[in-house]
Amino acid sequence: MNGRKSTRAVVDGWVVLDKPVGMTSTHAVSRLKRIYNGKKAGHAGTLDPLASGILPVAFGEATKTVPFVQDGEKAYSFTVRWGVETDTDDADGKAVRESVERPTIAQIEALLPRFLGDIMQVPPQYSAIKIAGERAYDLAREGETVELKPRPVTIHRLSIIDATEDETRLVMECGKGAYVRSIARDLGRLIGCFGHVTALRRTRVGPFLEEDSFTLDEIEGGEAANALLSVEAGLTELPCVVVDRDSAARLRRGGTLILRGRDAPAGGIVYAACGGVPVAFGPVVEGALEPSRVFNLPF
Repeated sequence: MNGRKSTRAVVDGWVVLDKPVGMTSTHAVSRLKRIYNGKKAGHAGTLDPLASGILPVAFGEATKTVPFVQDGEKAYSFTVRWGVETDTDDADGKAVRESVERPTIAQIEALLPRFLGDIMQVPPQYSAIKIAGERAYDLAREGETVELKPRPVTIHRLSIIDATEDETRLVMECGKGAYVRSIARDLGRLIGCFGHVTALRRTRVGPFLEEDSFTLDEIEGGEAANALLSVEAGLTELPCVVVDRDSAARLRRGGTLILRGRDAPAGGIVYAACGGVPVAFGPVVEGALEPSRVFNLPF
């Protein structure tokens, strides 16, 4: 019995969505799939419903580049409300600790250096981290006590933008796996006034910045074509090796390619492109590119 042929279109590339507050990342991807009528799509890093900002969404062949975007640098602006710690470390949770104390800007600034560089951070118990195959937030919602071990993360920048007596707005630039909610929780505990995140906006994910993003209203209102970036947009933080058609065909068949020339990469992960179209990516081993993934794109 023949199955019904899919009416989905072949769409390859990236859309940098400015996700609104109140929408899950999964729902946002579903909305974009309907708009573009795409067969395959996925996002590069979950953004909580409470948060707004950059949610890069890959279509088709661009999904192969998701790990490179997801592992890239992140940037956030966020607001911490003092006096209450919640079980989720944000405004959606229940209060678990309270204090009448409020921090001064000097107190906060004195502690910020403790969070810079390579540090160990305990993720929020309401997080997507898996424990024995189960998501931590699922276990926490079922009433189980979730104990997560500290993990190494890297914080490049953490500074105050403005502040009132009850709230402080900060910016953070970090590597993969760092949690803004953990920063708010740990700062509040160190000061003794407790705290939780009330607003969060992601302003960078890997190569994608705020100026690259479009809202759903803009995309639905006629900007869909302008919002769709190339597959190569997800590879821009990797070195590129330009190859001819014969070499491109060899790589697509899974063959290795010896890299020649004074400027040829000696190691690391690189991608090859032919006529401005990505062909494959993989590690350089003993002077040769060994393709780990290839792209099915015309060039």
